Amino acid sequence: MVDLSSRVLSYTATFRPDAPYTPPDGEQREQLARAVGRLLTGDARTAEHLLAPIGLKVTRLTDTPSGRRYDEIAATGHGDSAHWGRLYLNADSRVRWSAQVPHPVSDRGTERLGLRLLEDNTGGALVLAGAHRRAGRTDAADVAHREDSAFHAIVVELQKRGVPGVQLHGFAEEQGEDDEDDRYDAVLSTGAVQSAPAEVVALADRFEAEGLRVCRGWSARCRLEGRTNVQGKAAQRQHVTFVHLELAPSARGTGRDADRAADGLAGLLTAWAQD
Repeated sequence: MVDLSSRVLSYTATFRPDAPYTPPDGEQREQLARAVGRLLTGDARTAEHLLAPIGLKVTRLTDTPSGRRYDEIAATGHGDSAHWGRLYLNADSRVRWSAQVPHPVSDRGTERLGLRLLEDNTGGALVLAGAHRRAGRTDAADVAHREDSAFHAIVVELQKRGVPGVQLHGFAEEQGEDDEDDRYDAVLSTGAVQSAPAEVVALADRFEAEGLRVCRGWSARCRLEGRTNVQGKAAQRQHVTFVHLELAPSARGTGRDADRAADGLAGLLTAWAQD
């Protein structure tokens, strides 16, 4: 039995912008993707066999507060793989959606929101980057814009199985008076796609009903729409829904609007879980 929230937040608490980071090579990413695929089919033994040579393992966890079970893919030691991130899969139901956190700590509070979505809603997966976005050299750890990461390999493997995802980002902590983002609490888009399915439009409606100010990237010109996001581009190729969500500081983590954002997102995840 573990406290899942404490386990994840203890991991992300170690992230630093000056930390080392070396991405997995192509063979390691392919091995990881194959392991994720096997785990999604319930074959944990084969997944373990594939993960062991690259410094990762599968652990079945039971969350103490909720009693729910999760399968975790995480590093076995303190080498390069410790900075590749983690995957948490709901072990008691088929995975029907993913919450993706590419910039934990850097986009403060997004890791808490991702955890909350996983714990409060059924049928989910949490894909968590393993380093601060400025770790390593030349943006190597900015996994939202890099295809050579464990994070990208995992997300694409989920997409190949038709699993939609919402990727969580955050506005800068300080904004100027003339910054147009200051007018919004959320910037919602579908990444590389220029339109939005009904459930994403409904998410924007729910946010506004909760009192959040929303910029809708498919019908308005918004900054931070995630058009260059590589997971969004991959989703477009796989014909899978991808939601890119930028939130103001108050709407993530423990901010005053965080409950409103989480409640709004719960409706989206419920819709996906029923598909």
